Amino acid sequence: MVNSKLGKLQTLGLRLKRAVGLAENGSLRYSYLLSRAKHLLAAVKTKGLRYALAKIFKKISQKLEEEASAFEPLPETPQSDDINYQQWLNHNYPRQADLRQMAQTVEIFSYQPVISVIMPVFNPPAAFLQEAIESVLQQVYPYWELCIADDGSTNSDIRPILEEYREQDQRIKVLWREENGHISQASNSALKLVTGEFVALLDHDDLLSQDALYEIALLLNKHPYADMIYSDEDKIQDDGKFKEPFFKPDWCPDSFLSRMYTAHLGVYRRALVTEIGGFRVGYEGSQDYDLVLRLTEKTDKIFHIPKILYHWRSHTASTASNLESKNYAMDAAQKALADALRRRGELSARVISLACGHHIVRYEVKEFKKVSIIIPTKNLGKILDNCLQSIFAKTQYPNYEVLLIDNGSTEARTQQVIQNWQSKEPDRFSYKLLDIPFNFSKINNYAVEHCQGEYLLFLNNDTEVVTPDWLEAMVEQAQRPAIGAVGAMLLYPDKTIQHAGVVAGIGGVAGHSHKYSDSDSPGYFGQLQTINNYSAVTAACLMCRRNLFEEVGGFTEELTIAFNDVDFCFKLIEQGYRNIYLPHVVLYHYESKSRGYEDTVEKQTRFSREIQYMQHKWQKFIQYDPCYNLNLTNKTEDFSLRL
Repeated sequence: MVNSKLGKLQTLGLRLKRAVGLAENGSLRYSYLLSRAKHLLAAVKTKGLRYALAKIFKKISQKLEEEASAFEPLPETPQSDDINYQQWLNHNYPRQADLRQMAQTVEIFSYQPVISVIMPVFNPPAAFLQEAIESVLQQVYPYWELCIADDGSTNSDIRPILEEYREQDQRIKVLWREENGHISQASNSALKLVTGEFVALLDHDDLLSQDALYEIALLLNKHPYADMIYSDEDKIQDDGKFKEPFFKPDWCPDSFLSRMYTAHLGVYRRALVTEIGGFRVGYEGSQDYDLVLRLTEKTDKIFHIPKILYHWRSHTASTASNLESKNYAMDAAQKALADALRRRGELSARVISLACGHHIVRYEVKEFKKVSIIIPTKNLGKILDNCLQSIFAKTQYPNYEVLLIDNGSTEARTQQVIQNWQSKEPDRFSYKLLDIPFNFSKINNYAVEHCQGEYLLFLNNDTEVVTPDWLEAMVEQAQRPAIGAVGAMLLYPDKTIQHAGVVAGIGGVAGHSHKYSDSDSPGYFGQLQTINNYSAVTAACLMCRRNLFEEVGGFTEELTIAFNDVDFCFKLIEQGYRNIYLPHVVLYHYESKSRGYEDTVEKQTRFSREIQYMQHKWQKFIQYDPCYNLNLTNKTEDFSLRL
């Protein structure tokens, strides 16, 4: 028996040695391979056998050291054709010294859960399959198992590869399905092999970064109650170069209803996966989206690791390079969303699929309660008239009023416009005079005291309505108990973006997402075209329920001009509400027509004071916006990398 085991371990030694020679991309290191061998050695209980094995591994170690010294040193940092991403990788990708430190840290973890990586396999290119499995074998964190279900592969190369790896490491388990059942059934078969507390999903041609499972375990040591963990990701080309990093927000439920952004790497508590019945047949192509929709109805203990831990293979047959190659995935996603909405009691909600593969959810307005459209104004009668004309001519919503707060207009044209609309719309238009030094917060707080609506819509006088169902679309969201402020897509006259959500931290306090981008561009991974949660939206067009406005004390009157809307939105988040941006509500915004720009000493002093107020009060959001990502810039509004 001892000789038999020695023979197997000598074979392992030869495979370790061969792996070093195959380490052309620098990802397989002899030092790591030896540490894995030592881990296997430590598992042997018989004293005499351990001594014999130790002698063998000592010889293997010496031989590998000799051979490794003959190799030309390989770059530790992965390569990319994207100059900016290469710069990011140079500064952020873990080096061998980092990985060695991680390996030492694992030993002092108080919690060392087994993470079960499940991999459904069906006819992948053999080289890609080997690389995928090797990426698991290379993990710094050793407490894992790889559960593979071959879904009836017809490629004769696949079975020998899987058998060889199964023999090589006892943590690798393989199940052969007799007939092909597609990815949901294959994944469920892999789940039957699982013994770990957590399940990680890996496609048969993708790669984990070497620190992937370590980062998962590190988070679990800080938050052992976590039920779902996901990371950032990028794509890997056939030549091994990385591209298209996707740096994601923390958990944003409404963003998730538009697109499956959590994706890779996804790790889930096995007990919950079992409770919801695993993967559902009939949702192939979006089976993981359907899984997460159901799982997140059971828990809100969801965590995001803002690091690239997963490399999605981009080749001709993959969805990473050609979404149209799997059109059924989009259909399955729409079906999964429709199911989720029904489970959540939104029986009349509609899922609208977009050409880009994402979705817009439209809810039924349950009750057409009055909307009070509040417009502060001073002079600029022509601009004001254009705004009012667009509201009364285009708005389809049946129950609204417009309350104009005149902040001391002196132009005859403005007075005439006000009188004309009083005459035209006596039941829906009214105005009040508040002739005080301009204070946006005070004017709007005053208006709320004098309007009737259960929904409040704060609107600038230099806006123009484009979409006729704008109020319905905003009420759809504002009526939902979890939603705080609702914002819209605002365009400059040249149809570039003025506002598509507000990101905290940009420019020192906050900035507008995708400012100056073309309105028909997808934005960062579809961000512009989809409904998304943001930390704030602009009060140039902002809707909320009256009771929420009162709950947080309205606008802070100390903020007379700038950031009062951002402050208001942050207050809503503090109370547990989510703010949301709607791409299908579109208005033009002729920015700062009334107030002009910060071009005097007085204005600049006031602006500086308001910046200091925000930075002191809201440091936590300014330093870390949960709807953004620390790896993205805080200097510009274009979602470029932070370098």
